[in-house]
Parts: sequence; structure tokens; C-alpha cells
Amino acid sequence: MGILGTACGAVTLLAAALASSTAWAQNHPVTAAQRAEAQQVASQGIPVTELAPSAPDVYVVKRGDTLWAISGLYLRKPWRWPELWGMNMQSIANPHLIFPGQTLYLDRTGGFARLRSGLPGQPEEVRISPRTRSDSLADTALPTLQPHLIEPFLVEPQVVDADTLERAPRIVATVDDRVLMAAGDRVYARGDMTKPLEIAPGEPRYFGIYRNAVALKDPVTSEILGYEAQFVGKGELVRGESLEDTPNAKGGFTTEYVPATVDIMSTREEVRANDRLLPTPARGFLSYVPRAPEQPVSARVVSIYGGSAFANAAQNQVVAINMGQQDGIESGHVLQLLTGGQRIKDTTDEAKQMIRLPSEKNGMAMVFRTFDRVSYALILSVRNQVRVGDTLVNPR
Repeated sequence: MGILGTACGAVTLLAAALASSTAWAQNHPVTAAQRAEAQQVASQGIPVTELAPSAPDVYVVKRGDTLWAISGLYLRKPWRWPELWGMNMQSIANPHLIFPGQTLYLDRTGGFARLRSGLPGQPEEVRISPRTRSDSLADTALPTLQPHLIEPFLVEPQVVDADTLERAPRIVATVDDRVLMAAGDRVYARGDMTKPLEIAPGEPRYFGIYRNAVALKDPVTSEILGYEAQFVGKGELVRGESLEDTPNAKGGFTTEYVPATVDIMSTREEVRANDRLLPTPARGFLSYVPRAPEQPVSARVVSIYGGSAFANAAQNQVVAINMGQQDGIESGHVLQLLTGGQRIKDTTDEAKQMIRLPSEKNGMAMVFRTFDRVSYALILSVRNQVRVGDTLVNPR
């Protein structure tokens, strides 16, 4: 296959776009004013002054590209990608828009720039390698970020309430009474009395292994926003809990409880008795669209993922922030990092008064996973190290 510019490819893309945009629109209703603004942007694009100095007129998307990198290739402000692409409010979260092999054309008409996936009046072209393909174009959609940077965090962090981890199934025994277990080992677990571990349709088979839920406190109010469970490893349930009859000395049978069997798939630390099991969450699609939040945001860094091992965070590290789904935070939201405003002693003053320096722009972060009151963001760029208490606001 050389070039796919056929109706079949167009139908595949259109169907994927409609399915995604419809579901998104149902969960994220927009006002008439917002829709009108989006339609205006879609029709005219952005001022050419917002383009990056070396923005190419033609670009063929390659494997290994990311949506964020291409955004930076074209724009001085990469979070304005939806405006350049001309998406409306219903399709802004559509992951099936750009993929390897697609040719992007930059239109600079009338002082405004807009990016298209085909020349006006011509069918869309997608160059693909000559090999048998069993995946659809949607399956190869461009990831927003380098997958290896965030994939572990799509399942590792778990923010729960105070009782969730305590009620979760627990590891009660190990093979040969060993204290520490690793990948490839087998352990035995016991669920809550009202909900045992079972292998049944609709019941989870794969679990994250956790311990020591740490309170995530708002750095401003000291309110507990949730509890972050420490990730230890992953396990697969291979046999459920059961009751079994065994012969006894009186010639009869005694009914005894038998715990569930769990095989350890991978570990970050050694697994031990009393570690807890939480179902592995469904993986989200990685190609959400980088964009600025529509509502004003003023968030704070709650913690640096990795626990007490990190006092500061650098580029490509993950931070938790004190805003989540209930605050309108969504995956793909780009936020600007500000320094905390260091307190110093004015040595030029005889009174040696303490003063606070102003907050300064320090870099960018992108939200990739959200909970009710907490979200996780990847630091995309940073000048100075990020600390707990630093502020995140709408990009400017």
C-alpha cells in the first residue's frame, strides 16, 4: 500500500471522530458563547504572529513524534494547538486526529494561520509503510507525550479515601514463609468478608500492590485531599478464595478457608505480608489534546511523586496538584509553573527585614491523570527545581 487517500480511510476517521466527540460532548456540555467562539477559531485559526519562527509549511508526521512536540514545532505557545488545528468544542478531546504518515499543511491566509491535513479540494493523504496492517488508523494515533514518561503513572498512583486501603484485599502468606517476595513469586491474599477475591465475569484479575497510604495535604489549607498509596508492584489473581472440605481424624470432613492465589508480575519493591491489592484501573488513551484550561486555575504542588526520596522535582518528573475533576481539571490541560517566591533577609536594611521575592515563571506542566480532588502532571520544561507549594496557573 502506498498512499491511502480513499473514502475508506476518510470514513474510518470520520466514524472515530464522531464517536469520540459525541461521548465527550455529552459529558462536557458547552454554552452557546463557547460554541460560537470555538467556531470562530475553527474558521480563522490564530494570528501568524503566534507561529514559531521556523514553523514548516509542510510536515509529514513520523513515528516517535508526539503531539506536544509538533505543537512546539508550530507554535510559540504550544497549548494553543486546538486553535491552530481548528477544532471545535465537541472534538477538542478527540485523540484520532493526527497519526504517523499524515501530511500537515500550514495555511497562512489573511494574517491567520491554520493547520490542515490536506490541501483544499484534495483528499487527505496518509503515507504508510508497505506491510500487512491489522490495526486501524485510530490505533496508531499520535501520543500527546512520550509514552514511556507517563505510562507507569497511568496505573501506579492511586488516590483513595481513608478507609479504602484498609478494606482492600491483603496479602496474608507467602510461599515457604518467605518474608520478601519478588516478580515471578506466588503469594496468597484474602479479601473483605463481604467481597472475597473471586475469578468471575466482571471481577478484576489484575491488581496493583500497595502499602502505606500517605495523606496528601493541601499546602495552603492543610486539608487532606486524599491518600496516596505507595506502589509496590503488580499481581494477577490466578485462583479465587474458597471453602474446601478436608478429611479429619474422626472420619468426617472439616470445612476450611483457603485464600486466593496471586502471582507477582512485577515489583518496584519487595512484596510482603499485609500489602494491599487495588484493582488496576483501565488505561486511558494517551493522545489527548494539549490545551489551556477554559476556567481560571490557581493550583499548588501537593507532593512530588516518589515519596520522601525527592525534595525537588525536575523536568520529566511527576507532581501531584491540589485540584482535580471536581475543579474542572482534565487530562491534557497545560499549566504554567511559578516559583514559590523565596523569603530572604534584606541585608541592605539596618533592620534586616524579611521580604518575599515575587513569583516567577518557571516552566510548563501537563495534567495526564485526574482524581476527584487531586491530579498528576508531568513537568514538561523547568528553569529551576519545583518544590511543594509552588503554584500552577493558566499559561500565558
